[in-house]
Parts: sequence; structure tokens; C-alpha cells
Amino acid sequence: MPLTTLEAASNSILDNLIHAGIAVGISLLAWLILHYLIRIVVKRAEKGYWHQRGLGWVKPVFRNLDPVMRALDNERRVQRARTIGTLLNSLLTVIVVVIAAFYVLLAFEVNIAPLLASVGVVGIAIGFGSQQLIRDFLAGIFITLEDQYGIGDVIQTSEVIGQVEYVGLRITRVRGEDGTLWYLRNGEILRLGNRSKGNYVPPEEQGTTPASPPPGATHAPPAAPPAAPPVGTAPSAPSAPGQATASSAPATPLTTEPHESAE
Repeated sequence: MPLTTLEAASNSILDNLIHAGIAVGISLLAWLILHYLIRIVVKRAEKGYWHQRGLGWVKPVFRNLDPVMRALDNERRVQRARTIGTLLNSLLTVIVVVIAAFYVLLAFEVNIAPLLASVGVVGIAIGFGSQQLIRDFLAGIFITLEDQYGIGDVIQTSEVIGQVEYVGLRITRVRGEDGTLWYLRNGEILRLGNRSKGNYVPPEEQGTTPASPPPGATHAPPAAPPAAPPVGTAPSAPSAPGQATASSAPATPLTTEPHESAE
């Protein structure tokens, strides 16, 4: 018995729904599995599993012996692991949703070429409107992945010198030397120094060390002391301003002739 047009359409819709449901189910299952794996990796990173497996020797010994520095390192590791885990989960969610939507549209035989063109135009407009926000997020991703600084580090930027209290994908929170809490956007941090990673010497310690002469400079010989006056002569008194100085020639002795006595 031939199928009617209504039955054929209903069967086609039912087949499309089945295919779409299969695509959504597979995407959801893949998302759950990958999300679980990311969660396991993040939990192990928070507990220091990867740090103990082969990266523990990188840290200086004194940081591990100091309880305060050890606590800061643990907090820094936990926050960094959570930040990377949040980033991976967000990327995973976006990728799975896009792929699932793509297969659902294909299951309903929808032409997605115009839709992709429209999405591209909207994406470009959003990109131009949120350039600074995207810049902050990208800078935060690279700061986190490269471990440029973390919680407890003392950093120096063009705006502030202080201790890092929080590192996110968009902002960094720093406690200044005067107690002020600074919020720095990651995309605007163009030049930064990490005093906790380098061999930083405070200015008061720098002033105690004598300055070394520049390369190639020769030391001038010490000036000769003034010659001592001859023995038996008194030192000459300094002359007053405007008074002529006596000649250095030796004075001739005065001779007196004897007077003849009157007879």
C-alpha cells in the first residue's frame, strides 16, 4: 500500500529527529567524558601530583622549607590549575555545542552556507566591538600558561609595585606597597618585572657596595703631599687679600760702621 504524502513527511521528520537525537547524544557523551578527564587532571594538579612527579626539583629548596612560601605556592598552583581547567571546559563546551548544532542542521537538511556567512559577519562585528576584552582574555591565557607570575609573587609594572593576590583570565589583582588594591587588565600589562623570580637587590643594599669604575677607565695617581718647609725657618703667614707678598729672595744683612770717638 503506497504511503501518503503526510505519512512520508512524518516519517522523514521522524528520521531527522532520530538522526538529530543521535548527534546530540554522541556530542553530550563526548562532552561528559572529556569534562571528566579535565576534572581529573585539574584535581591532580591542585594536589601537586604533576609537581611531585617530575617538576618538584625546579622550585628552590628554601621556598619548600618556608611554611608561608609553601602555602603561597600551593595556593598559586591550585588557582592556576583551576584557571586552566575553566578555560579548557569553556573551549570544550563551545566546540561540542557548535559540532552538535552543525549535525542537527544537517539532519534536518538545512542549507548552512548562508548561516555560516551570517555567523561570520556577526563574529567580525563582535570582534571589532570587543577587541579590548578579547585582548585581555588572550593575554590572561598566555600569562597563565607561561606562568609569568602567580599568587605571592612581587611584581613591578609601570603602574604599581606589589604582591599578586589573584590572577584571572581578564584581570590581575595586586596589593600595593601602601596597601592599595590594584586591578590590572591583563591586556594593558605591557612591561612587567617579577622580583620573586629574579635576583632582586633592594636599593638600600645597592648603596652599600662601592661603585665599580666603568670598563677602560684608569685610576688617577694620588696627588703628592705639599713639601715641608726647611728646618729652622718659620712658616710664612698667609697674606691678606690685596696685600703684596714679600719677595722670596734672601734678605742681605745690614752692616754698621763704627763711629770715631771725638778726641
